[in-house]
Amino acid sequence: MTPAARLLAAIELLAAVESNPRKPADAAASDYFRARRFIGAGDRRAISERAWGVLRAKRRLTWWLDRGGQAPNPRMLVAASLLVQGWTLDGVAQSYSGGQYGPTSLSRAELGGLRGIEGHTPEHPDMPDDVRMEVPFWVLPLLRARFGGELEAEMAAMSEPAPLDLRVNLLKADLDTARAALALEGLEAEPTKLSPWGLRLAGRRPVTSGKAFQDGLVEIQDEGSQLVAAMVGAKPEMRVADWCAGAGGKTLALAMLMGNRGHIAACDVSKVRLEGAVRRLRRAGVHNVEQHLTEAGDKWLKRRAGTFDRVLVDAPCTGTGTWRRNPDARLRLAEQDLAELQPKQAAILADASRLVRPGGWLVYATCSMLAEENEAQVEAFLASHPDFSVVPLAQVWTLAAPLPCPGPYLSLTPRRHGTDGFFTAVLQRRAAAAPAGDPPAEAAA
Repeated sequence: MTPAARLLAAIELLAAVESNPRKPADAAASDYFRARRFIGAGDRRAISERAWGVLRAKRRLTWWLDRGGQAPNPRMLVAASLLVQGWTLDGVAQSYSGGQYGPTSLSRAELGGLRGIEGHTPEHPDMPDDVRMEVPFWVLPLLRARFGGELEAEMAAMSEPAPLDLRVNLLKADLDTARAALALEGLEAEPTKLSPWGLRLAGRRPVTSGKAFQDGLVEIQDEGSQLVAAMVGAKPEMRVADWCAGAGGKTLALAMLMGNRGHIAACDVSKVRLEGAVRRLRRAGVHNVEQHLTEAGDKWLKRRAGTFDRVLVDAPCTGTGTWRRNPDARLRLAEQDLAELQPKQAAILADASRLVRPGGWLVYATCSMLAEENEAQVEAFLASHPDFSVVPLAQVWTLAAPLPCPGPYLSLTPRRHGTDGFFTAVLQRRAAAAPAGDPPAEAAA
């Protein structure tokens, strides 16, 4: 494809994303490229990088276009993105030549509106803080309360493209074997700093079509998500429930940590998500997982109350910790979303806690960086469930890497840890009192 054709494809992809605001951009991109199989891998990567770059800077680019009296439609957003990257207006105009495989020519009015952007960086002193940091205005005070003076640095890290992290599947390979298999495909992976099973690739790479992935040696999973799975403390022969299992990413990690021994109940309210995990489980060689569709009036939870050693609640959340990977998510997030999620999170946590046996662990996790979804939820749960208490991170952390953060909870951010933003709290149910004369029961550890 010519450079102009790539620009036109990026404009079309952004238009596809805009046409369905509730559909994630990566899903829209999959549909777009599936319908255009003639586009090669290199072109797909260039087109995606251009479109994702626009999404990461959309609030700032929109500010510049508004200043020039232009609508922030996909074609103008792409043009503005070129200018703030150092292109001249003449260079942009030449690329918008109106040829068969390029964007249509810029009008006199469009050229006039873009002229004020030429020679500038994405930021400007007059920009409001929420625009400059690419944060929804209503989220800004919540993040400022969390990060204080470090907020700008944290949001700058959040605007960087995310690397591609893989988890080595120890059921089929060790780190060196998986790394060598990827190298044969031309994929140079480096071990992650915190997860002992993690490998990192720079940028978006075609992993899923390769033999290492197809043979189940590796799974795509952010290093932070791998650490959440590690916090569960799952061991062989345990009974473990993954209460919000979704497509099974953490379920796979738990099965690996258990050596395929014991029992995992992967639960979710979505039949589609559970069915989507079947192929992943098969490819990874996992066979100790029972899938369960959670439905209203379901007696499954009641019948299994108090029988699990570990229960993981990877709760639905705003996803603010994944913005560098899903930059469109910050554009879709509304204040009402948080208001609706908080009671849902509390209800899910309360339900899942019923499964935990005396002495067992309840592990609450989100990919959010908002205290309202994290510490506040844990504190509210503990206030209404006095039979649970926090197990401090220092007691849970068994990995060789140094303790990643202070305090009782695992709290990861892109700037501090190079991972997505994750929160994890480990809560232990009080062990049953031993009969008089018997030695005290040991708590699960």
